[in-house]
Amino acid sequence: MKKKITIAIDAMGGEKAPFKTIEGINLFYSKNKLKNDFFFNIFGDEKKIDQELNKYKISQNCYKIYHTTSAVADDETPITAIKNSKNSSMWNSVFSQVNAVSDITLSAGNTGVLLVISRMILKTFEGVSKPALAGLWPNNNGMNIVLDLGANIECDENNLIEFAEMGAALHKSLFPSEEQKVALLNIGSEEIKGTETIKKAYSDLKSISQKGDFVFNGYIEGNKITEGLSNIIVTDGFTGNVALKTAEGTAKFITDNLKRSLSENIFSKISILFSYFSLKKFKEKLDPRKFNGAIFLGLNGPVVKSHGSTDSKGFYHSIDLCYKIVKGNLMSQIKNNLSHLNDKN
Repeated sequence: MKKKITIAIDAMGGEKAPFKTIEGINLFYSKNKLKNDFFFNIFGDEKKIDQELNKYKISQNCYKIYHTTSAVADDETPITAIKNSKNSSMWNSVFSQVNAVSDITLSAGNTGVLLVISRMILKTFEGVSKPALAGLWPNNNGMNIVLDLGANIECDENNLIEFAEMGAALHKSLFPSEEQKVALLNIGSEEIKGTETIKKAYSDLKSISQKGDFVFNGYIEGNKITEGLSNIIVTDGFTGNVALKTAEGTAKFITDNLKRSLSENIFSKISILFSYFSLKKFKEKLDPRKFNGAIFLGLNGPVVKSHGSTDSKGFYHSIDLCYKIVKGNLMSQIKNNLSHLNDKN
């Protein structure tokens, strides 16, 4: 019998938990129940979880509840949380990967604490100096993988090279029919531009790309990220986080002003009737819930961080991301790609 994809859920993490986490599980179950190839290990307050599960018709063959006595608060520091976290839903959901009870962990809880706990429990993958935080970012042709998004403020050329290989592995696991195309985020597209770290990474990636893990497209500027000519964008955590927050703010600015403009007067309101489907398509394209889920790469097990304030639909998309990551054999892809770094010189 083929082993089911087993997802560990920290049911108590984030806002409106466990309401949104269980509703998100129900959305995934409703869309995928005929596949019968997944299972949920749900960690948290058993009484509260049962109360939410009773609202839905999820087969009991699809989940198991693990009662925990505490939850990590959003305002806790990693040091404080770790001292008191061993009975928490977050700690236990990550720890379930150690004995292969779960294949992947999903939490909407405190990002800093989740990263520290995950690194402490799962340890860093052999050959990786720094784990990275990767995210999905839409482009004109599909989807980008962008990393690092804030796990590492300072990076050297070796870190960027590892990010490229891990990002390519993640993209391949999620989009196996597509070609992996790597680019380094920089202030210009010319080879002479950028820091010495960027230039060294450029030279090495040009050589490493001959191994066949990805096509190296050189440098990319911030305004070209969404064009889709490259689909793995590599940068340090400081730059990546600034770029992400800028993109999120810009998207919100555009949608907010569009809403305001379309409701200014009777004529603009009437125009909505003639452009309803185009506006609906535009809204869906920029819906942040569809890209919910940042992935910790470089650990001996995959961990996904859902946005703490997302709703059940956003949490559903992060569950779907977890399912695809395991189905696409991410860990094997990473191991294969990183093996090519041993003789990069």
